[in-house]
Amino acid sequence: MLSKLIHRIPSKQRALISLGLSLIALAFLLYLPADHFDEGQSMCLSVLIFDMECYACGMTRGIQHLLHFDFQEAWEFNKLSFVVLPLGIFMVASQIYKMYRAGNS
Repeated sequence: MLSKLIHRIPSKQRALISLGLSLIALAFLLYLPADHFDEGQSMCLSVLIFDMECYACGMTRGIQHLLHFDFQEAWEFNKLSFVVLPLGIFMVASQIYKMYRAGNS
């Protein structure tokens, strides 16, 4: 039902809504301090069940530090955050661009 409602919105407006929501999420993450996610229990199933870190462990903390230009801490939490963040930004931006282009045609 929700997908039918979303598809009734024209593509150009969906692109603008997606862009707005992405910017709000980015602003919220920038508003939080860089060390906001540094403490607390890990939610990774690999850590909880097998007591082993996986390749994604520390990704959220690494990306949060990367967003705040704290490159050393980001590198220490997860080196892959330097690949995942730009790739994620590219994927979101390209999807928004495709929706916007579909609205112009």
